[in-house]
Amino acid sequence: MTSEARAQLDLPLLDPAGLDLDAAEQVTYVLHQRFRYDYDGPAYELDHRLVVVPRARHGSLRRRLHSVEVSVPDARVVTRRDAYGNVVVKVGVDVVPASVEFTVVAVVERNGPRLDALLPQSALTDPRWLRHTRLTAADEFIRDMATDLRRASTDHLDFAERCCTQVRSAIAYEYGVTSHSTAAPAALAGGRGVCQDHAHVALAICRAAGIPARYVSGHLIGDSGTHAWIEVVVPEGDRARAIAFDPCNGSRAGARHLPVAAGRDYADVAPTSGRYSGEASGVLTADKQLGVTVAA
Repeated sequence: MTSEARAQLDLPLLDPAGLDLDAAEQVTYVLHQRFRYDYDGPAYELDHRLVVVPRARHGSLRRRLHSVEVSVPDARVVTRRDAYGNVVVKVGVDVVPASVEFTVVAVVERNGPRLDALLPQSALTDPRWLRHTRLTAADEFIRDMATDLRRASTDHLDFAERCCTQVRSAIAYEYGVTSHSTAAPAALAGGRGVCQDHAHVALAICRAAGIPARYVSGHLIGDSGTHAWIEVVVPEGDRARAIAFDPCNGSRAGARHLPVAAGRDYADVAPTSGRYSGEASGVLTADKQLGVTVAA
């Protein structure tokens, strides 16, 4: 990590309202995120998993600095990469008397135009991006939507554009009516949900049409929580490119989106998850600040 990257943490954040980040040639993102678990009694043998550190590279984005701090002094922290190339932080604690906090800091830079992730050609036929999961299952209605969209679309990108527009119209944004375990058919039938529901439905439609696509967990500038969108994998010469779409907002994902991790669905890249032993009940609170210190 360079001294220049560290210095970004001390700079004031720019007002995003007046910034054209898509047109900027250089952008520096600064992420601060905190998860806190409060327990009404001791929590034993805590085994926690965090997927909160942006990937070292994602398209034209480069991670320059990151840290994950755990408030419990005797915590065991191990960092590794999973099968999808995401950074996974595993935390083990023997006893949490009352609370534990995880604090995340990251600096990510972009030099040059915003580019989506370039992948090997094998990504076009990778079964992980083509097969349905429990959360991205397709029922008859979703399969019919996929057939209709495929018939009306000129190529995979046109399909993704149409899909995002239709999913945004079909699912009104409403917090608290779905959960992390809500599958695409139920979210679509209910007509209400959050960004992960939009992403799961869009993935179910894409995969039902035979179009490879993956789930992306990350952040949106100006949004207080985490965000989710999708990437549709398309050919590019002798490689493939993952083009980002945000079905929750019915548009392409752009420079106000900061990707953290990619997988088959939410379950692969849940930002915070884990287990512990004992009779205690836990309550999670979280906050996040994502801004830019450079946009030129």
